[in-house]
Amino acid sequence: MEHQIHLSDYKEVLLFLITAGIVVPVFRRLRISPVLGFIAAGVLLGPFGLGRLAGSWPQIEAISILDVSQISKVAELGVAFLLFMIGLELSFERLRRLRKLVFGLGAAQVGLTALAIAHICYFAGFNLGASAAIGAALALSSTAIAMPALAEGKRLNSTAGRAAFAILLFQDLMVAPFLFMIMVLAESDGGKSVLQLFTTTLLPAFIGLVAIVGLGRLLIRPLFHHVAAARSTELFVAACLLVIIGAGLAAAAAGLSMALGAFIAGLLLAETEYRREVEVTIEPFKGLLLGLFFVTVGAGLDLATVAAHPLKTLGIAAVLILGKGALIYAGARVAGLPVAPARETALVTAPGGEFAFVMLGAAAVGGLIDRGFASQLMLAVTLSMIAIPALAWLGARQSRAARTAANMETNPSAPPDGEYSGHVIIVGYGRVGALIGEMLKRHGIPFIAIDGNPRLVGRARDEGVNAYWGDATRVEFLRKCGVHAARALVVTMDAPAAVERAVQVARAERDSLTIVARARDAQHAAHLYELGATDAIPETIEASLQLAEALLVDIGVAAGFVIASIHEKRDEFRALLQRESKGPERRAIRLSRRVKDIGRKDAGRRETAGKTPEHKEPEPSP
Repeated sequence: MEHQIHLSDYKEVLLFLITAGIVVPVFRRLRISPVLGFIAAGVLLGPFGLGRLAGSWPQIEAISILDVSQISKVAELGVAFLLFMIGLELSFERLRRLRKLVFGLGAAQVGLTALAIAHICYFAGFNLGASAAIGAALALSSTAIAMPALAEGKRLNSTAGRAAFAILLFQDLMVAPFLFMIMVLAESDGGKSVLQLFTTTLLPAFIGLVAIVGLGRLLIRPLFHHVAAARSTELFVAACLLVIIGAGLAAAAAGLSMALGAFIAGLLLAETEYRREVEVTIEPFKGLLLGLFFVTVGAGLDLATVAAHPLKTLGIAAVLILGKGALIYAGARVAGLPVAPARETALVTAPGGEFAFVMLGAAAVGGLIDRGFASQLMLAVTLSMIAIPALAWLGARQSRAARTAANMETNPSAPPDGEYSGHVIIVGYGRVGALIGEMLKRHGIPFIAIDGNPRLVGRARDEGVNAYWGDATRVEFLRKCGVHAARALVVTMDAPAAVERAVQVARAERDSLTIVARARDAQHAAHLYELGATDAIPETIEASLQLAEALLVDIGVAAGFVIASIHEKRDEFRALLQRESKGPERRAIRLSRRVKDIGRKDAGRRETAGKTPEHKEPEPSP
């Protein structure tokens, strides 16, 4: 049975992929946020752009997005993936340290903004229910645009970035209660009572939240342990997608947002050894799906309506940004933020957000507000969201220009800027790597361990070691482990090819990094020096030196002299290996032979020099 393929079924996907292939490289080259490019593409290709001309010129239909609903469901996953990645970066411990900002500044922002907007609407002639619905909807900000804009400017770990995240997180937590409030107001004249609405809305949401956290703690780590043991990249990707989408759908079924469910899944995975590998795996999906979300935002912008009522639409957007921004700035100052971070936080979170569309739509369906006015408010919210990248750039610029920029990151209620700083990365945590870790502990040097064996990593984490499962030969993984702030990288893996790849990738990523690598023999050590290793330790040579040290001490040579001679011999070998690594490759073939020659020539001389009168060599038997 033949299956006929209709190109129209794949038109939206093809248009988005073409848009991504054009927008991202061009806008990155121009040093403009790709978010603006995706939104502009949505405006151009959407039903209010080229879609308007499809009726007159049917050919244009092939290059326009007429039905946004076909991609909007998939686009919503972009926000869920974004919140999942944020959860991975936080963990429950870091979230606990942010609690004052989340439940202090975040709660103050949502409460004061919603009350202020509701009062303005009430005095403008709206009834109490409509005023409350509009105030709740416009009090929320855009997590999907604000967080990527902060990440683009490398401001996520700044004081302003943390404050903005705290506000956005509390707003996400308030989505379900606000929707419940709108349903109560809309159906207060119907047959349902407040108690019925509570049991059908808030109670399932609370039960769903507890179930996601409880089941996640029990199932997520064992699931990834079995997947990692299978050593299948495809299976690992499938497990990541299952956790994100499954948690999101479970939250949505309980009346919460998919984004909040994905965020909780990220928090749960942040406590496991698979955190860094999951980040590297999910990053491409997050970027593409967020781009699709921004395209849908642009597709919903009707420029003709803006042109027909420019003062009213633009005025609502401007008043929203200015008024909401002033309240957020005042709240941030009261919370103890300095002037520049408070101003940057207000600029990023002042515009409206994507959840305003959901709430305004629910209010319009319930009859609380007129559908035409709801559409106009949605249009104003869209215009304010489009301004977020520019506002974020402006806030970052004024923050950097402030004279107090050096002291901006000292907010005691927030975690440190970087999770890692001045640490050592141990790649391979078998017997050799574990011994190195023990020595680093004795000297008080922080370190993280990386290994591809989930059993070893699990055992190390049970012992309190900061260990992660993953592939250290991928530069993206090393970046997630803080290679740019690391004090040194130690490679102790057994496989020579893996050691070489790890050294090569780390050296290409950072020229000044100290890299100490384990080599199989002298020839392998010379090659590692060629690839950029600071020190390469051949197992054969090091074992010989250790045996010689034990022998000399056991036969009575002074320990101090033995240690000095061993260090001298080690330096000679290191110099030889480094010298050979700089020459032609054919020299490496003769390297092991030359090392053996040096050892034979020096053996008798060194032991003779180390003799004492009390310990003479016995005469050879005749």
